[in-house]
Amino acid sequence: MNELGELGIAVIIPCHNEAAAIARVVSDIRAALPSADIYVYDNNSTDTTVHEALAAGAIVRTETRQGKGNVVRRAFADIDADVYVLVDGDDTYDAAQAPALVDVLLDGPHDHVVGVRTHVDEAAYRPGHVLGNRLLTGVVGALFGRQITDMLSGYRAFSRRYVKSFPALSREFEIETELTIHSLHLRVPVAELPVGYKERPDGGESKLRTYRDGWRILRWIIEITRHERPALFHGVLAGAFALIALILGLPVIMDYLETGLVPRFPTAILASAIAIIAFATLGLGYLLDAIRRGREEAARLSYLRLPALRPIPVAEPVIADPPTLGVPG
Repeated sequence: MNELGELGIAVIIPCHNEAAAIARVVSDIRAALPSADIYVYDNNSTDTTVHEALAAGAIVRTETRQGKGNVVRRAFADIDADVYVLVDGDDTYDAAQAPALVDVLLDGPHDHVVGVRTHVDEAAYRPGHVLGNRLLTGVVGALFGRQITDMLSGYRAFSRRYVKSFPALSREFEIETELTIHSLHLRVPVAELPVGYKERPDGGESKLRTYRDGWRILRWIIEITRHERPALFHGVLAGAFALIALILGLPVIMDYLETGLVPRFPTAILASAIAIIAFATLGLGYLLDAIRRGREEAARLSYLRLPALRPIPVAEPVIADPPTLGVPG
């Protein structure tokens, strides 16, 4: 195991009404990572979350804009550390795995380690959520490259240069998707580690709404595809417009070839207009893709400004002793 005491480790715990679990989470993280600074970010709780977190010894801060994405955005901006660990405050993740996440981060060296949820109790991770996670993870993998198998995991570790190059644009539960896409977008070293996942303690209430948040995440994927894969997005859109123009225009063209006349003039105008829109949409996609490449280069340079956690050692060249030349007698 790596010596973690010399590193600045920050554990970030977003919380909204987690009074039933937060003290246990803080104490378990403290036992697992004694040298870490533990930050509980209260997100407009109406119960005793703040009191419980303070009593457990956490550093408590507040984010008034509702949503986990807003909390992560604020925490990543405020906190300066070598290593960041993000975990939910509902005591569903195994806190004892935190040192293992950090070790994998350092041993790679990696910039992002995802805790892949393993579970036995069906109540902890319902089949509908498992299926939804696999579908959404598959969509992101197909669009951006398949590197992560549990895209919606809330238990992760990051390097400083990952955190400080992360824009954090999402507001709510889409944050895990954005964290994943940022890794794939910059092609940073990513690793996964199985972690335990259990049911919430008595008195805890899930903030996740299956259909609402699933649709929100899917909508976020579409939006991020429009921004990060504009050539693909607009190419598909242009193809749809071209197909409509072909369906409308082909009968008009056939009539013209047979009779030399255009009896359905309005249809011909409409088909031509849609065809022009298709070409314009395709051209817009390539233009936006050129702009995206510029943004990608800027993000990469921002990422590279900060050093890696542990530089890969370079072997010293072996220099052979020069041959001894015989001296003639």
